[in-house]
Amino acid sequence: MARVRGSVRALVVACAVLAVLVSSACAFPVDGRAVAGPEVTAGIDPSFIRGTDGGEEDRLAAATLRDLEGFWGQALPALPGGTPFRPLAGYYSVDPGAGRPSAATGVPCLRNPQEVQGTAFYCPSADIIAWDRGELLPQLRRDFGDAAVVVVLSHEFGHAVQGRLDRTGALQNAPTILLEAQADCYAGVFLRKVRDGALPDLRTGAAGIDGAMGALIGFRDPVGTSPRNADAHGNAFDRVSSFQDGFDGEPAVCAAMGREREFTQQSFRSQADESAGGNLGLQPLIDAMVPDLDRWFGEEVRRRGGQWTPPGTERDQATCPGTDGAVQGPVAWCAPDGGGPSAVHIDAAGRLPTDHAQIGDYATGTLLASRYGTAALAALNRPTTGAEGGRAALCLAGAYSAAVGTGGSSFALSPGDLDEGVTLLLREDTPSRGTDGVAAAGTGYERIRVFRAGVTGGPDACLRGV
Repeated sequence: MARVRGSVRALVVACAVLAVLVSSACAFPVDGRAVAGPEVTAGIDPSFIRGTDGGEEDRLAAATLRDLEGFWGQALPALPGGTPFRPLAGYYSVDPGAGRPSAATGVPCLRNPQEVQGTAFYCPSADIIAWDRGELLPQLRRDFGDAAVVVVLSHEFGHAVQGRLDRTGALQNAPTILLEAQADCYAGVFLRKVRDGALPDLRTGAAGIDGAMGALIGFRDPVGTSPRNADAHGNAFDRVSSFQDGFDGEPAVCAAMGREREFTQQSFRSQADESAGGNLGLQPLIDAMVPDLDRWFGEEVRRRGGQWTPPGTERDQATCPGTDGAVQGPVAWCAPDGGGPSAVHIDAAGRLPTDHAQIGDYATGTLLASRYGTAALAALNRPTTGAEGGRAALCLAGAYSAAVGTGGSSFALSPGDLDEGVTLLLREDTPSRGTDGVAAAGTGYERIRVFRAGVTGGPDACLRGV
């Protein structure tokens, strides 16, 4: 099935120049965004950073690096194979746009300052981290808040941790995508400590963590990149998954990542799919998905002793009789009314076409799957209202998404479809709403976690409760 947008942020392309551009969240939430507060930057002397201009970006970087050194100074020796933490050889702040070729003088692993433009990197041969102060850090702060700066640096620091743990050289021949996933995981562990207020200089809240997720999703591999590519860092779903594994776990979880780890990133399977960017139009997507949704959810309901009657599909206002407006969002499941069948109502004249075009077609697909999940819950006499109903429906949407292309499915997800799903989940709560409009979770992080639980655990996990 054709889906997903092929466009990527310019910073992602630049990121492949040297090492890895990740992102995430940190600092202080103000007006819904993670932004720097005086507690982070005041008194943080960045003079230990070589090339610093002493500005706001480098003071934030200094606070981040100081907390990273303190955290890993305690965590590293406790890991299997860990030794006392050895500080990095140096940190370098570079402004590629300063117009001075000498700006990169003395920066290991750089021939000229343009090589670091739009990125940050860890150089293992010199054991240093360097970043673009002039373009990258300001843009990260504008787009995602200070959170993104913190996780770019914590990801790069994760590569330094890898080298300190890999005393046998076992990681030298590991796939790049695995090394990047492990660094994303280490970044998640660090951000959890920041969120918990366990570090001296950095703080964040739910808005900061969602800023983290936004940056991770934004800085993904171009759609269709092979997971075997020497520069592969992972698609948005894989990067978010690695980050959440670390955030919800401990450093040992990340250190134990091995070649058995599965990735969803894939190449395009046909020239036609690649030419379309993996996307179907709104109506073709509905026409393709509805029969498959009926098939899969019907099988799951009948397998559990329920009776499945396929819902009708209506393109109207997505408003159920007796409700106050479109409380479920642009796609709604409505219970039988007046003896007729239940129906999935799709508001194709509202914002749905915009999200479909801007995010990609599986943004719509995720909404459809969650509403069919609600229909399945009703058929099994499970709650469809409140947080419980919304959570189970969203989880079932993830379970369906993992099953597409298997069994009797007539199509498969295109590269990037899962990315579109998590992008929608970060932006809005509509796929997690019960039939009464109550959302299952107030943060993008939690919505993505619930969706992932369905992807990895299947429908049984959803019906047990997540």
